[in-house]
Amino acid sequence: MKHNPITGKISDIERELKQAGTEQGAQNAMRFFKTGKGQYGHGDKFLGITVPVLREIAKNCRDISIDEAAFMLGSEFHEERMLALFLLIGIYKNAQTDKDKDAVYRLYLDSTKFINNWDLVDCSAEHIVGAHLRQTDKQPLYSLAHSDILWERRIAIIATFHFIKHNEFADALKISEILLSDKHDLIHKAVGWMLREIGKRDIETEENFLRQHHRQMPRTMLRYAIERFPSEKRLAYLSSR
Repeated sequence: MKHNPITGKISDIERELKQAGTEQGAQNAMRFFKTGKGQYGHGDKFLGITVPVLREIAKNCRDISIDEAAFMLGSEFHEERMLALFLLIGIYKNAQTDKDKDAVYRLYLDSTKFINNWDLVDCSAEHIVGAHLRQTDKQPLYSLAHSDILWERRIAIIATFHFIKHNEFADALKISEILLSDKHDLIHKAVGWMLREIGKRDIETEENFLRQHHRQMPRTMLRYAIERFPSEKRLAYLSSR
């Protein structure tokens, strides 16, 4: 049986989380994150805590261990899982050895069943997966991009945001191409977002990709990708499909 690392410290954190939540906030979050039957967030539970409040709580939990963060990542409550991700990002950034960084990275990939909504992916994938793989073999991203699990595919493309911020676009473009035929709207939005971020830094690179693929791109993906284009150019792309 897995060792339960829960301590008085975690009990205090969980108590603080419950006190910070509101019933109305929880109800709003359940609707916003699509927790109904058949929806992508089905069955998730919320305490009703805003992200700024979670980030403030995270500032006061910097002495948390990786085992304690891992325990919190398995919580039934969405906000506790997000807090665990914020803490893991901090542990990763402050790690003194490659071994410690690798431990956080491997925990993350072993825990994708808990990183199970778009906001959890978006707040963390670039900072752990992207940061860890930037200067090494990128194959894990391609495995994630071919996953049957929605959130793993989203991790694959959002992790490339770390590369994009360093003006390294090749892997983001390759994974975008893999995901062109994806059926899920949340992947369409994520790929379009990353293409738009490439365009902010190198418009010609983005447009080269669009010229090759815009006719086969899902409309939502294309709309996200060209969001910042002048209206005339946006209409030209949309009308040429």
